[in-house]
Amino acid sequence: MDKFTVEEINLMCVFEGQDRKGMIAEIKNVIPHIQDSDMVELAGQVTGKLEAMSDEEFAQVALDAAE
Repeated sequence: MDKFTVEEINLMCVFEGQDRKGMIAEIKNVIPHIQDSDMVELAGQVTGKLEAMSDEEFAQVALDAAE
């Protein structure tokens, strides 16, 4: 499992409080509203990694936003 980048963690922090499946659903819900192509790509990378991991692996991810 590839680790998440700082940018990916920061994106996930926007959706903190969700379980893995909830976070995937919420990110996919906002993708059509994102106008920046780089952010759309980042959101796709995040959902792909989240879909590839288990709930147990997700529980180990530290969602601490970088400054």
